[in-house]
Amino acid sequence: MKNQPLHYIDELFEFLRIPSVSAKKEHTEDCRKAAHWLIEKLKLAGITHMELVETEGNPIIYAEYFQDSSYPTVLVYGHYDVQPPEPLDLWKSPPFEPEIRQERIYARGACDDKGQLYMHVKAIEELLNENALRCNLKILIEGEEEIGSNSLERFVIANKEKLRADVVLVSDTSLISNECPSITIGLRGLCYLEVEVTGPNRDLHSGIYGGAVPNPINLLCEMIASLHDQDNRITIPCFYDDVAILSEEEQQEIAKVPFELVEYKKSLDLHDIHGEKGYNTIERTSIRPTLDVNGIWGGYIGEGAKTVIPSKAFAKISMRLVPDQDPDKITKLFTKHFQAIAPSSVSVKVTPHHGGVPVVVSTNTNAYRAASSAFEKCWGKTPIASREGGSIPIVALFKHTLGIDTLLMGFGLDEDAIHSPNESYGVFNFYKGIETIVAFYKEYGANSLK
Repeated sequence: MKNQPLHYIDELFEFLRIPSVSAKKEHTEDCRKAAHWLIEKLKLAGITHMELVETEGNPIIYAEYFQDSSYPTVLVYGHYDVQPPEPLDLWKSPPFEPEIRQERIYARGACDDKGQLYMHVKAIEELLNENALRCNLKILIEGEEEIGSNSLERFVIANKEKLRADVVLVSDTSLISNECPSITIGLRGLCYLEVEVTGPNRDLHSGIYGGAVPNPINLLCEMIASLHDQDNRITIPCFYDDVAILSEEEQQEIAKVPFELVEYKKSLDLHDIHGEKGYNTIERTSIRPTLDVNGIWGGYIGEGAKTVIPSKAFAKISMRLVPDQDPDKITKLFTKHFQAIAPSSVSVKVTPHHGGVPVVVSTNTNAYRAASSAFEKCWGKTPIASREGGSIPIVALFKHTLGIDTLLMGFGLDEDAIHSPNESYGVFNFYKGIETIVAFYKEYGANSLK
């Protein structure tokens, strides 16, 4: 943007200071505070109708701005909840005290999704101030995206007519780079589970009982290790049965994505990469399914020594899925297999948490063409249609329940470190995102009225 209003950053900092962590009950009121804060900012932007929808979980914001029935309707989606900031000792600055270092905004939620969501609020404000908006708006903002969107799913199913629109607009994804802009057309699905392995009925002295009783941590580690073979393929029977085979055209589009392996390893301080044999890094992180341990614990992990054989061991496991894998089916396959590989000396419990369906959206729509044109005008380059490894479960719900395609116009970068300590968002990307969103609305409104 030619003129970058500095107060936009000040406002974003207010938003980022609210610790709206949906995964922790102690932050329930903070989530509510974030919702009320957004409603006030939407009012100031010029939105005329707003509702704070109470749910069994965190509140949903629904807003409308209707102008003319001949205008296309855009449903804007985002989320105000954020990931837990732990481990806190790895943050260079407190996660909820935002600051700018080297033209990057550091805070939990800076990119995912507060920074990207707030771009839409300011873009709408600019368009309304210029009287340049030729679209009707519906705005849907939730506070449970990071824990599965359960309340929003019920809201969407119950309000199909209310949410009727021509396209859903979401900024919760990334660019390939600032030098190579892109529009995300594919997202992986998700299965997220917790496993519990139980041995003896209490923690035992490792000297008295060691060697004679099952150690749940040892056995859990062995079971997890067996979930991949020597080629890093997942060993769960039938896991790959429904994986879609890409067309030659789709493979060519993926091949357009620039990638420098040396830089990739350097940015992560890796000596070498690791993954499924027969696929490159871009393919492994976009069109291939995965299984990863997200956390593992049990026994004594405090300061000093306590020599015990634990009664229980736990792990959190996520599986990223690709078209046409079904998360419910994969959950059943995992549960059956994990219980089958457990030694008879322990019992196993598998608890599903949340999931999402993988999705691929069309590039042959007015909305996608308008977004591509907006990037060309603002970035000087035609964006690449790319697939992303992350998951936004609500995108598949919009398609299945409302019959609406989603336009994934994200402006994050890999170095933003979302979900990690020291999450950040580039000041350039924040302002450029606003500029591009404004251009999209102008293009989409003009093209749809022809």
